[in-house]
Amino acid sequence: MESFEKQFTDTLAIRGLSPRTQVVYVPMLRDFARFVGKPLDTVVPEDLRTYQRHLAVERQVGFSHFNQAACALRLFFRECLGRTDWPFERISFQKKRRILPEILSQEEVARVFDACSNLKHKAVLMTAYSGGLRLGETLALLPSDIDSTRMVIRVEQGKGRKDRYVMLSKTLLQTLREYWRAFRPVTWLFYGQTKQKSLAPSTAEKIFKIAARKATITKNVSFHSLRHAFATHLLEDGTNVRVIQALLGHRSLTTTQIYTHVARTYINDTRSPLDRIEK
Repeated sequence: MESFEKQFTDTLAIRGLSPRTQVVYVPMLRDFARFVGKPLDTVVPEDLRTYQRHLAVERQVGFSHFNQAACALRLFFRECLGRTDWPFERISFQKKRRILPEILSQEEVARVFDACSNLKHKAVLMTAYSGGLRLGETLALLPSDIDSTRMVIRVEQGKGRKDRYVMLSKTLLQTLREYWRAFRPVTWLFYGQTKQKSLAPSTAEKIFKIAARKATITKNVSFHSLRHAFATHLLEDGTNVRVIQALLGHRSLTTTQIYTHVARTYINDTRSPLDRIEK
């Protein structure tokens, strides 16, 4: 099994897939190997179908886990073992369920910031919201990524290994300058226990959760909710959805259009037909 894992890891690296993808895919191959209980080079397509039924019916995993496992196994058998003649269309994917996120209002976002007594914590949350950054993108920022001359933030190698720029808020710039004077970051903009190590994702999530609790936020929200709020608030302010797509770094406009289902302008500005019925 070790030789198969190494072969798979090398293939993922050669294809340029992110380290995070490697961390997810390799254990999924290992889990499948334990399930079938025989050498992977003797596996037949029906073994994969049986494993998928196991995931869906017995373990009842979420659609994300199910689809990641399908991607991992398709890639391994097609590219590592050369099973190009297999009917991979039968190794199906589950349909993604559309679950609308709970959106923080602008007033609630402000309360979260005000609840941060630590300047570094406040700067981290404000940076994520002001540019609609993912958690990993926020923590990967370098001091040099803040360009106060052009008033932009450089997001290097975000999801999908794509670079992009987002706006640099004047309010955020003022907060970051205060943060710089107080903390003097060197390697990472937001460092953790030492200046040579970035802040841990679990720590950033904890920072948000504590601030949200202090701000008496009862919605089911997380650090990523700041990104949802950024997109929704821009849409409510009249920003074109394609501009929002570019700022978020979405490959597909369909992904961005989910915010039309939660933006209150699209809902409240549409008159119900009930109100047209004469009383």
